[in-house]
Amino acid sequence: MSLPFPLQQNPSPASAQRRAEIMANPGFGTYFTDHMARAVWKPDGGWQASEIIPFGPILMHPAAAVLHYAQEIFEGMKAYRHSDGSIWSFRPQANGERFARSARRLALPELPVPDFMASVEGLVRADQAWVPDENEYSVYLRPFMFASEPFLGVRPAKEITYMVIACPVGAYFSGGVRPVSIWLSTEYTRAARGGTGEAKCGGNYASSLAPMVEAAEHGCEQVCFLDAAEGRYVEELGGMNLYFITADGRIITPELGTILEGVTRGSILILAKDLGLEVEERPVEIREWQEGVASGAITEVFACGTGAVVTPVGRLVWAGGEVTAPKAGAEDSVTMRLRRHLLDIQYGRAADPYGWMTRLV
Repeated sequence: MSLPFPLQQNPSPASAQRRAEIMANPGFGTYFTDHMARAVWKPDGGWQASEIIPFGPILMHPAAAVLHYAQEIFEGMKAYRHSDGSIWSFRPQANGERFARSARRLALPELPVPDFMASVEGLVRADQAWVPDENEYSVYLRPFMFASEPFLGVRPAKEITYMVIACPVGAYFSGGVRPVSIWLSTEYTRAARGGTGEAKCGGNYASSLAPMVEAAEHGCEQVCFLDAAEGRYVEELGGMNLYFITADGRIITPELGTILEGVTRGSILILAKDLGLEVEERPVEIREWQEGVASGAITEVFACGTGAVVTPVGRLVWAGGEVTAPKAGAEDSVTMRLRRHLLDIQYGRAADPYGWMTRLV
């Protein structure tokens, strides 16, 4: 039986007028709903004190272990309103399973998937009025867990706080769906074998910020990381997985090991097979990207993630050169066909043959 998440009603929720103003132009990650889910773990009682409470600041001790040793993880997922008014999520159980894997790597207690689901469902039910009905708008859900024990010492914390917050969102990139430019980082790496690359933890993203600044200085929106061992193989972007479409009908993506096992990543590979593409998960040398685009052997490059869904990649820029994928962002491209197909399943406009959608409300 899953944890109960009883609702403690927010006494001062946003007015209907204010909510409508926000949802007309929500941006991404800026405005938040009226409630949040919370539970606490302690060694002597496990998970307890689970509830849906009014959204607001967290009272935290200055010695909370997360502030000093970065023991934390998070997830990212969305809730979609279908045309009949019902609200659904895309493969939320897979997010719960990945959350548990991340917890193991960060020496955090695992939250059982049924409890993860109960917290998400409880929050969405409480704040269902915040789920937009605009095309490609949704509510972004952010489950996270952190070491809240006040203690200065390097060991797994003995008090852990789990929370879920939510925000209405529009497009991840404010300019809409268009090819993005990628800066190739040769000075920085994201993760190494045995590290935390496969876990969804804040440290992985913090380490991408300095190269992101470097990317912006070169007119690029994202940064591509190479492997830490040899500096030859493509890994992923700062927060998205990469794919390459070849002229002979293959879709290639870097293999797992030091990169995040994205829920969207795996779904794209299944949908690509439906389009008749041959799927390859293997090491991809950076020269293969550079030379393949230059020769026409690679016709499209794209990235994916929960926030951005599927985003075409145009330019790859590095010190001394650049190449541009010839079909980047074209409406008849494989990239855009996959994007439309995925969104149609998520918003209930197409059949869901794989049972990926879960009704929340």
